[in-house]
Amino acid sequence: MTIAPAQLEQHRTALTGHCYRMMGSAVDADDAVQETMVRAWRSLDRFDGRSSLRTWLYRIATNVCLDLLAQRARRARPMESTPAGTVDDPLTTMPRTHWLEPVPDARAVPADADPSELIILRQSIHLAFVAALQHLPPKQRAVLLLAEVLGWSAAEIAQSLDTSVASVNSALQRARATLGSRDVTDAREPLSEAQSKLVQRYVDAFLRYDVDALVALLHQDATLSMPPYTLWLRGHDAIRKWLLGPGSGCRGSRLVPTAACGSPSFAQYRAGGSGGGYQPWALIVLELSGDRITGWNSFLDTSTLFPKFGLPLHLPA
Repeated sequence: MTIAPAQLEQHRTALTGHCYRMMGSAVDADDAVQETMVRAWRSLDRFDGRSSLRTWLYRIATNVCLDLLAQRARRARPMESTPAGTVDDPLTTMPRTHWLEPVPDARAVPADADPSELIILRQSIHLAFVAALQHLPPKQRAVLLLAEVLGWSAAEIAQSLDTSVASVNSALQRARATLGSRDVTDAREPLSEAQSKLVQRYVDAFLRYDVDALVALLHQDATLSMPPYTLWLRGHDAIRKWLLGPGSGCRGSRLVPTAACGSPSFAQYRAGGSGGGYQPWALIVLELSGDRITGWNSFLDTSTLFPKFGLPLHLPA
């Protein structure tokens, strides 16, 4: 069977989403997909057409991720790494390879997915869900994703992972139990009208840097995290003190809407830097529940993330 390179490339976005769920990093996902394409191209003579090209590529991608995860530590969020802090705590960092990272929707969710599939694909790249996945052993993670996100049967998963149906069912049961014990926000898709207005109020308050208005939009137990800093804050008082203290340098920032992890997201640019204008500061990913913001995640590794999102590294004044 003759397969053209373009036929492989048609599946890159879907594979990136799958690898992101497995790896917890857009950078690692891109590496895994590239290795998948190389392995697929080298073994095209073994593709017999008994399964679809899409299924065959998912099998390769899953095994690539399992190989990579055998050599890498679990990625985490600051809230899983240390207790909640205060504005008086020192700022320490961990390398980017330690942290869960966001992924651009456009690179992880195929534009041609049908509406029902689109909901599942977007929900399954939410930060809370991907973070929970990282607590599963890699093979359990793979089994859960192949079953719950891709809808594969136990027999298909067993064949893909070279194991038995009984082992797949056992792994799936354990994975579901672990995930059920974790706080996984089941955000609805799309945003409700009230939530869209909530996000707009957040933008308006942020651009005015009205701290009281910002805090009023937060759930009473909302969290603020800023990877690669280990420090994270919980609740209105701690977050208000941060915004009025160490975070006050964000006053006068500009926000550029983007799409990350199936959630409301913005590129934040702060004034200053050589030549004037605005310089990259953070990729903000908001988590919502009901009519409040529950998670304010500011990813500060802009040199890595902004190019992934196609975001400029400078805004004119």
